[in-house]
Amino acid sequence: MERPRQQKLGGASLRATEFTLLRKAGLRHIRFHDLRHSTATKLLEQGVDLVVNKDLLGHAHIGVTAGVYAHVRLRLQRQAIDAVGKALSSTDGDRDDSPAAVVVVVR
Repeated sequence: MERPRQQKLGGASLRATEFTLLRKAGLRHIRFHDLRHSTATKLLEQGVDLVVNKDLLGHAHIGVTAGVYAHVRLRLQRQAIDAVGKALSSTDGDRDDSPAAVVVVVR
């Protein structure tokens, strides 16, 4: 049985295929770069390590990935600090409004 020839997609034919698939799926067009950025952001939000993201994105240096996605990391850090604060306040028997802990980030 003869296998069908596989055709490489590139340039215009790749874009045409992308547009066709998006239209058939009822989805709006999104630039490939935006899709790549959104995927990396979602991976970070799900706890995937920055080094793993660096490798998936093909960045040569971790500093590039850290710089581009710093906004995500800062948001995740704030969420982590809030979670610690909630955990500490829920176990605190006193009901005074003084903080149970202070978290200091040193850069």
